[in-house]
Amino acid sequence: MRLGVLDIGSNTGHLLVVDAHGGAAPLPAYSYKQPLRLAEHLDEHGAVTRRGIDALTDFTAAALGVAEDKGCAEMLSFATSAVRDAVNSDAVLDHVREQTGVTIEVLAGEDEARLTFLAVRRWFGWSAGRLAVFDIGGGSLELAGGSDEAPDVAWSLPLGAARLASTFFADVTHAAAEDVIRDLRRQIRASIAHDAGHLIRAGACDKAVATSKTFRSLARICGAAPSGDGPLVRRVLPLEELRRWVPKLVSMSRRELAELPGVSADRAHQIVPGAFVAEACMDIFDLPELEICPWALREGVILERLDQMSVRLR
Repeated sequence: MRLGVLDIGSNTGHLLVVDAHGGAAPLPAYSYKQPLRLAEHLDEHGAVTRRGIDALTDFTAAALGVAEDKGCAEMLSFATSAVRDAVNSDAVLDHVREQTGVTIEVLAGEDEARLTFLAVRRWFGWSAGRLAVFDIGGGSLELAGGSDEAPDVAWSLPLGAARLASTFFADVTHAAAEDVIRDLRRQIRASIAHDAGHLIRAGACDKAVATSKTFRSLARICGAAPSGDGPLVRRVLPLEELRRWVPKLVSMSRRELAELPGVSADRAHQIVPGAFVAEACMDIFDLPELEICPWALREGVILERLDQMSVRLR
């Protein structure tokens, strides 16, 4: 069957159209996305602004039209951190439903981590052993670990690259001061270390994996193959190489960052906070490298839906 997956992230709205059936990998058929930057369209009270609401509503209406044009039998719609944490999230989603007819489900942080873990497990298979999975989104960081298809532990932290960029790098025309960088680094590491025992106590992982645009961009900066080489090429983010790059990234202007391989202009300001989160994850959990997985949350949502359909048909 053909499914549409509407992912309302903290950075981007993305409709992925896939041909999917049980027992096979979801096959991407079409992709439609727009930068919404909802994590940066929050007012001082933590509410999505009118500009953000209008952008989300217009994109959802357009995505629905694309899904219909592409012959989708069903559209699975969900929102993550930016909408989840907004104080007016219910009103925002009610407005979108009234204007477009689309009901968007808000995923809890733990569910986001769980579904991403499912996608990683299916990609690497049982031979990967115990997995540790990290996903840096626009609004949050998801962490999960386990030996089965469902993780033993899964949790979410408000350490997304866009969230941190808007908090610590509001003035994108100048490099951040040394005291700002130090405070950012300290807060990130304290937050991750606070619950690190959830993952550490369960035992060492056999494979440590990263998903998301931020990790992919950092891996590319550190020498990984470009996306044009296809999803089956092994890509890793080595801690030693990332450590060499962090001081360089901090010293670069936004324009210079946007010229790096794998970095888009609209996310260039998020690379530095994203690098600090990635480095902290690897350091605190004593991981020399992270392997990049091309599947993430969207694929996890699709796979769970196919599993549910398979159970009904038995």
